[in-house]
Amino acid sequence: MIGGYPKLMGGAEQKQRRVLVLGATGLIGSAIVARLVADGWAVTAVVRKIGTGARGLPADRLLQLDLAKTTRPGDWLLHLDGVDAVVNSAGALQDGGRDSLALVHEVGPAALFEACERKGIRRVIHISAMGADPAAPTRFARTKGAADQRLEASPLDWVILRPSVIVGRAAYGGSALFRGLASLPLQLRIEGAAPLSVVQLDDVAETVARMLAPEAPARVSFDLPGPQPLSMEQVVANYRHWLGWKPARIVTLPGWLMTIAYRLGDLAGLLGWRAPVRSTTGQELARGSVGDPERWTSLTGIIPRSLDAALAASPASVQERWFARLYLLKPLAFTIFAAFWIVTGILSLTVGYAEGVVQMREGGAGMLAVPGAVGGALADLLIGFAILWRPTTRWGLWAALALSIVYLVAGTVMMPKLWIEPLGPLMKIWPILTLNLFLLAILDER
Repeated sequence: MIGGYPKLMGGAEQKQRRVLVLGATGLIGSAIVARLVADGWAVTAVVRKIGTGARGLPADRLLQLDLAKTTRPGDWLLHLDGVDAVVNSAGALQDGGRDSLALVHEVGPAALFEACERKGIRRVIHISAMGADPAAPTRFARTKGAADQRLEASPLDWVILRPSVIVGRAAYGGSALFRGLASLPLQLRIEGAAPLSVVQLDDVAETVARMLAPEAPARVSFDLPGPQPLSMEQVVANYRHWLGWKPARIVTLPGWLMTIAYRLGDLAGLLGWRAPVRSTTGQELARGSVGDPERWTSLTGIIPRSLDAALAASPASVQERWFARLYLLKPLAFTIFAAFWIVTGILSLTVGYAEGVVQMREGGAGMLAVPGAVGGALADLLIGFAILWRPTTRWGLWAALALSIVYLVAGTVMMPKLWIEPLGPLMKIWPILTLNLFLLAILDER
């Protein structure tokens, strides 16, 4: 038995075979990598960046490639040497500062599929989504559907899997949002949200493993829905029970309030943050994601597990409760911390400018008082905006930490009386430093 499932036939053959997995650090991809390694496959994990998440994968090879930049078949050919099968689990929710749906869902995969044809790699498993269709109402579903059509038109032995909303012990995006919502004192009902047949991450990974077996069917596509349609509040209530918290009073959020939340999420996306609550989320929630798993079961023998059964089999730990409580606090904390530095810089250049220069001169800065005050204010602004822009957030946090220490040391040397002033300007740096370290600790998204 591996991962609760019977080991596939043909395992001895698979031990000598290599599979290339795209999106290997994602929620789905990392589970697929682990499952295939357990089955004896040699795995080349394709990642956008070799960082903490990639180094923790059990794959024997890491390949740093950005699917959005590998847009020609020639970009892939060298990397497909010795590869027997390909699994594409890369994807994004919405266009943003770091993501292009056209490149990640359509152009990049199309180049990969053509490269597989040229190299003679027959088996390609493609993770799509329920409702994917070129005529779908969301750009997410349209681009996924376009990639599906491109693969279906190829001569490859393709398999297209279309899961519903995926949940599991690991959490990211929508699956993490359920836990965050479960931590609130009130249970929120989103007006207009349709039912979901949530599917377990382990069941999806097992499906990929079975469809890579030599005897598995080819040129098939099928949905991967969970066994029961649930309203969103039922999903959240299940997680709330799993986390050990009492049922909460249900409050319906009006559409206009959710529209504001989606727009704020879109703004976060433009700044490079992969917020789970965006315009696409609202459209997909209104569509729902339900289906019948009968075809899935008939092709693979897998009987998908219900949400309550899967949660009951793996009780929540205190770390799960920490994560749930922190999930919605994280964007608030980053926003407030960035705003603190930006507003401080603005005040230092406007209403607080004269007082800042006076204090610099009192501390013995002399002719450097003016450039020191202006430079400090500009540094505050730069740090605040760096924290807001996701690609530079880590840099901004380290710069904030360093500058806070500089302010602490310089204030102690130049004006030690600030330690005993009633408002405690130097004492307040300590909680700022603590929050800074806390944000660095929770910065990683997956």
